[in-house]
Amino acid sequence: MKRETFETKIDIQKNEEDIVINTGDKIFDHVLNSFFFYMGFACSVTAEFDLRHHLWEDTGIAIGNFLSEEFDRTKIRRFGSSIMPMDDALILVSLDVSRTFVAVDLKIEEEEKGFEIGMFREFVYGLARSLNLCIHIRQLSGINAHHIIEAAFKGMGKAFSQAFEPAVTIQSTKGTL
Repeated sequence: MKRETFETKIDIQKNEEDIVINTGDKIFDHVLNSFFFYMGFACSVTAEFDLRHHLWEDTGIAIGNFLSEEFDRTKIRRFGSSIMPMDDALILVSLDVSRTFVAVDLKIEEEEKGFEIGMFREFVYGLARSLNLCIHIRQLSGINAHHIIEAAFKGMGKAFSQAFEPAVTIQSTKGTL
């Protein structure tokens, strides 16, 4: 799956075993690796970009489009949730792969270069828009930017691993998504 704009060039491919992330942003590589690891999904992501803001947002969009192609939403569990600890941080992630809504409630007291809340939000908004994803991310505790944002990526990975588990029937009382 490729996404190319005037601002970014992103390529995502499913792999058999390894996760290979090379976006040109070491922090983003680190947290994306955590996301896919805890999702249990081997893939490669490569990117070129002009601004980090565009990289994080467009990668979210590209991953959402990629997952939409990889999974039939009528044959998945649809819902996933996780409470993820990482040192001082404790992050709740809950999601529904069916409609678009984003609630990100994170408050960083100790900033760390590269771990900006704005970049994180742009990634989540891009992911939610392109995947038709309702996602709530809430900080239960924590002050360190690195721990909060990394725990959120790990929590999203765990929640996605649940939501994308196979289901025999469509997971909706309406009979459709």
